[in-house]
Amino acid sequence: MSADKQFDRTALEQLLTKRFFYAPSFQIYGGVAGFYDFGPTGCALLNNIISQWRNHFVLEEEMLELDTTIMTTHDVLKTSGHVDKFADWMCKDLKNGEIFRADHLVEAVLEARLLGDRQARAAKAGATDADAAAVATTPQKSDKKKKKKGTVVAVELPDEERKAYEEILAQIDNYGGPELTEIIKKYNIRSPESGNELSEPQEFNLMFESQIGPTGQLKGYLRPETAQGQFLNFKKLLEFNNEKMPFASAQVGRAFRNEISPRSGLLRVREFTMAEIEHYVDPDNKNHPGYNDVKDTVMRFLPKDVQLSGKTELQEMTVGEAVEKGIVDNQTLGYFLARIYQFLLKIGIKRDRLRFRQHMDNEMAHYACDCWDAEIQTSYGWIECVGCADRSAYDLTVHSVRTKEKLVVREQLAEPRVVEKWQVEINKKTFGPKFKKNAKAVEEAILSYTDECFAQLQKDLEANGVAQVEVGSDKFEVSKDDVSVQKAKVTEHVREYTPNVIEPSFGLGRILYALLEHSWWVREEDEARNVLSFPPIVAPFKCCILPLSANAAFDPFVRKFSRTLRQNGISTRTDDSGASIGRRYSRNDELGIPYAITVDFQTVEDNTVTLRYRDSTKQIRDSFENILKILKEEQ
Repeated sequence: MSADKQFDRTALEQLLTKRFFYAPSFQIYGGVAGFYDFGPTGCALLNNIISQWRNHFVLEEEMLELDTTIMTTHDVLKTSGHVDKFADWMCKDLKNGEIFRADHLVEAVLEARLLGDRQARAAKAGATDADAAAVATTPQKSDKKKKKKGTVVAVELPDEERKAYEEILAQIDNYGGPELTEIIKKYNIRSPESGNELSEPQEFNLMFESQIGPTGQLKGYLRPETAQGQFLNFKKLLEFNNEKMPFASAQVGRAFRNEISPRSGLLRVREFTMAEIEHYVDPDNKNHPGYNDVKDTVMRFLPKDVQLSGKTELQEMTVGEAVEKGIVDNQTLGYFLARIYQFLLKIGIKRDRLRFRQHMDNEMAHYACDCWDAEIQTSYGWIECVGCADRSAYDLTVHSVRTKEKLVVREQLAEPRVVEKWQVEINKKTFGPKFKKNAKAVEEAILSYTDECFAQLQKDLEANGVAQVEVGSDKFEVSKDDVSVQKAKVTEHVREYTPNVIEPSFGLGRILYALLEHSWWVREEDEARNVLSFPPIVAPFKCCILPLSANAAFDPFVRKFSRTLRQNGISTRTDDSGASIGRRYSRNDELGIPYAITVDFQTVEDNTVTLRYRDSTKQIRDSFENILKILKEEQ
């Protein structure tokens, strides 16, 4: 769409339905929110995106690809923290029972009020009704995820209140339940459609629970991510990689999240395809051998400090500058941010609608060192499509503590060295009686601590005599009598360490939808003629073959050309319907097919064909053999 036109999402959705890119599942039974089926075109597009992802990451980076089970046992996800903490905050309309995700609701209502304020100020300044309406419907830069839209009413806000709304929206992802409760009460936020009061936000676990086996005694869940299966296989992967570090594993597969209120098509669904990478790195050396190749990549960053100041201005700089200034924590994290950026541009995401937003402290898990989201701007606002986090050694550590299986790297040292290590002593005499049935869980939580957590534990014990230990959603107080923590010097001949993990995590359905929006436009001479300008590398079909008419003389050429193209790795679609050639060109433009080969009577005489380019509609005439060379070069 041209920059000066309002984005017509309804028209795009009609096109996607018409060409069966995807559709709601179980539709003839009325459908269920959050589930979608991909049609032939959408399936081909998704598979081509996955293929490019594999080429860009798995093949180029020599990653070790896995395919682990979807069903995951309770013990695994309890240890990882998902059972206790994989939740969103929801609130309920107290009269009609409608459920909302609390942060999305707050976002929608405050944005609606700000739009109403802009409309009122435009009208006050003498703008026409049409101009004021246009102001009110302009998409906001701070739009993020999907949410129930608030009603826009043209009411001018006091300057102080307007500024407060803008600051809240700039750091909406930093708020937990108590903060959201305070905002809802303070600004009288109600159900957008009914105007009814809302309940206080409550946590809702997003995992689908199930039972394994006929007795129902073994509890399991549909996995909410693919990462845990990779962590559990770390020891086998390290051995397969001949004990060499660093290395990465990768996986593409289905994941499931029981979303509170799935809306907005593919952007918030309950079943989706993920692609995740777990890059294992030495915690003492997070440099990357490929860093120099990407450090000059210029990207647009939104650091957490900017967000916490209530602003959303982007900072454009190279990856190298971001790492040197400490905005991005380390070289390996910076390397993967650049590689993510290159991948998204390669498949057709627009540079000026892509940014990298840093997580604020309240968003990040306590163990994470740094975390960034690649966000793509769509008609729904800025959408998180890729997360890239430095998860420290948390996952391998907690699984190791729980299973007593050492998930570590052993490095033979050329010379012995003396190092300082945290030493923890549990006083069994006081620990067991004090914590009773929780004693084992509290001990395992302490032993799974990272160096940073041990340092904080020591600081709290020395300053206050007591410290808090989190076990899932519960907190326990330990004292100096229960546990002692101190650093001691140890001589090492073999260095043993738990790797840190850098994790890029891709939501492929969201990326696919963003690509559809970025690729769609209509021809100026005819707004009924839609075009999806996919890059050839991801287009569902690379070429369509169009016989000029139903004349039988064209059939042998159509079959021969189609077979030859497919044998050369060029996916094809033959459109031999009775529609006019112009109509068929337009139809295949809507499918995003970049090239069309027309077979006509001259083809029968001299084996030449016409090649039409989708975006420019330019046509050239040449022999089929030469056209084939062009298509192979432009793939």
